[in-house]
Amino acid sequence: MSTLIVVGVQWGDEGKGKIVHLLGRQADLVVRYQGGNNAGHTVIFDGKHFVLHLIPSGILQPNKKCLIGNGVVVDPEALYEEIQFLEKRKIRVKGRLLVADGAHVILSYHRYLDCLHEDSAGAGKIGTTRRGIGPTYSDKVGRVGVRIADYMNPDVFLPLLESNLREKAPLLKSFGSHEKIRKSVLKRYAFLRKFLAPYIVNGPQRVYEAVEGDKKVLFESAQGTMLDVDFGTYPYVTSSNPIAGGVCIGSGLAPTQIDDVLGVVKAYTTRVGEGPFPTELKDNLGETLRQRGMEFGATTGRPRRCGWFDAVAVRHAVRINGSRWLALTKLDVLEGVHPLKICVGYKIGKRVIREWPTDRLFQAEAQPVYEQMPGFTESIRGMTRYTQLPLNARRYIARLEKLVGAKMAMVSLGRSRDETIILDGKFPWKP
Repeated sequence: MSTLIVVGVQWGDEGKGKIVHLLGRQADLVVRYQGGNNAGHTVIFDGKHFVLHLIPSGILQPNKKCLIGNGVVVDPEALYEEIQFLEKRKIRVKGRLLVADGAHVILSYHRYLDCLHEDSAGAGKIGTTRRGIGPTYSDKVGRVGVRIADYMNPDVFLPLLESNLREKAPLLKSFGSHEKIRKSVLKRYAFLRKFLAPYIVNGPQRVYEAVEGDKKVLFESAQGTMLDVDFGTYPYVTSSNPIAGGVCIGSGLAPTQIDDVLGVVKAYTTRVGEGPFPTELKDNLGETLRQRGMEFGATTGRPRRCGWFDAVAVRHAVRINGSRWLALTKLDVLEGVHPLKICVGYKIGKRVIREWPTDRLFQAEAQPVYEQMPGFTESIRGMTRYTQLPLNARRYIARLEKLVGAKMAMVSLGRSRDETIILDGKFPWKP
C-alpha cells in the first residue's frame, strides 16, 4: 500500500495540477476529495493546454482510474461539459472516471444564492466564483442537501427539490417564480441522470479496495490550506477542507492509511479574491510577477494578487498538513529579481509575532517583517539537475526549507512535466 496526499500550502494556484499529473504516472487511482468546479488545475500534456475543474488531473495519464470523492460538490452540467471537452481532445474518460454516490449536487438555485450573497455583501464580499459551491456545502451541513444517490432516484429527489424550493423561496424571488426555478432545475434532469449513471460508484468502497489491494493511491486537493474553512483566513475562505485531514472525510480513507503528504508551494505568493494578504506587492514588481508567472485564475480569469514568499503562513500550513515534503514551483519567475525578500514575521501594532494569528483583525493589520537574500540573474529554464541551479537560487531554496520546516522533494521550472528537478532521492514517489 502507498498513499500520497498532494495539498497546496498557500492560498491555492500553487501548481498542484502539474504535480498530480507528474506523479500520477505511478498511481493506480487518483482521488479528488473536496471543492467543486470553483477550482481550476492547469496542466500541459503532449504540448496541449488543459484546464480541469472537477476531474482529477490524473485523467491525463493513460489508463489511470480517477475518483471524484464524496467530499466534492458536483454540478452535473459542469461535469458533462468537462467530460465532453476531454473526449473531444482524445482523452478517454468513460470507464476511467468514477463519481462517489455520496457527493452532493449543485443545482441552479445554489448558483442563484451564491450570486445573491456576493451582490448583497458589499465591502464584506468573499470573492467567490459564483458557481454555487458555498450554498451547496451550506445545504450539506444543514442536512437538506441532495447527494448523487438522491439525485439519481426521482422518488427521493423530487420531494427534496420541492421542500428546498419552498424553504428558499423568500431568497430566490428575485430570480423568478417558484415554478420558473423548478423548471430550470428539471430542464435537463432526465438527460443528466442518464449521463451520470455509468460513472457512479460507492466511493469509500473503491478507496478501501484500492488500498487493501496494495494499489498506489494519490489524493489531490482543490484549493490551498490558507483557504481552509477551519484553518485559513476566515471568513475569506472556501467552504470545505483542502488540508490533508480533509482526505479522510472527503474520500473515506482511514487516517491510519495516510503514508505521506506533499505540500505544493510557489517560490512567491499569490491569492485570488478578497481577504488578508500580508506580503502583497501593489507595485510594478507585483505586476511583473503576475505577467511572468501568467497569474490569472484558471477558472475565472481573474488576475491573481502577487507578493513575496510568506514563511509564516507556509510554516502554519506545513504543520497542519504534516507535510514532510514540498514541491517548489515557479522558481524561474524570480529570475533577475534582486533582492529576494522572505516574510519571517508580522508586526501588529508594536508587537512582532512569528506564528499565524487567528484573529481576523490581526490578519488584516499584519505588516510583514522581511529578511533579504541576493537574487539570481541566470536563466534556469531547462535545467535538469539541482547542481546546475545558480548558487543564490540554491541558497534561497535552503532558506525556505529551514524557515518552514519541510524538505524540498522537487523544484518545478515550468508548466511541462519534464521541467522538474528532483532534489531528494528519499521522496518515495518518483515522477
